[in-house]
Amino acid sequence: MMLILEDYFKNYPARKKVAEFLFENGLSVKKGRIYLRDVEVPISELARIIGVNRKIVYHTIEYIEKTYPLKLIFEKLNPLPSLIDVAPLMGWEVLEIELDKDLYLKAFSSVLALLGQHGVRVTEVFSRNLLEEPTRLYLVIDGILPVEAFIRIKEVEGFKKLILHTPEKDKEKYVCNYCEVKYCPRRALLERIRSNR
Repeated sequence: MMLILEDYFKNYPARKKVAEFLFENGLSVKKGRIYLRDVEVPISELARIIGVNRKIVYHTIEYIEKTYPLKLIFEKLNPLPSLIDVAPLMGWEVLEIELDKDLYLKAFSSVLALLGQHGVRVTEVFSRNLLEEPTRLYLVIDGILPVEAFIRIKEVEGFKKLILHTPEKDKEKYVCNYCEVKYCPRRALLERIRSNR
């Protein structure tokens, strides 16, 4: 998608910045306005957040609506709700896995098969495999990833890096050069408060 935006907005860098922001946040363009699903987004606030003046936003809307391929794409955009950021607060873990682009499909299916072998319940799957950015797979799992599965994921062909978002601080001892653990400090604080009561 970014290549499409690059092509259509190559002579308009400020408009491109607006279009990229709209795309990345799932904001649609319909009838001269910008929407978050069915809620109209104020142009002045949007311009402030993006760091452009309101005229640029209006010009971008106008350009999108008069360019048929862009109009088709932007009028259908919607934000995708995700559990990725809240999962550790709920006692779940998120696997953020960077994969080799050339081995993406094989690695994706291998990771899912591995989790299935270990009886790991996957609640949500999200993946991005765009040309101009690293290929990532996000898996929200209900509960805590077994240590054996954590170690075996690193052996999957096409695996590059794993970031584990977890409420469990003790997972840090399993980290290698290719892995990183980000534990949820809020969750740890809530656990401490509960145990002190």
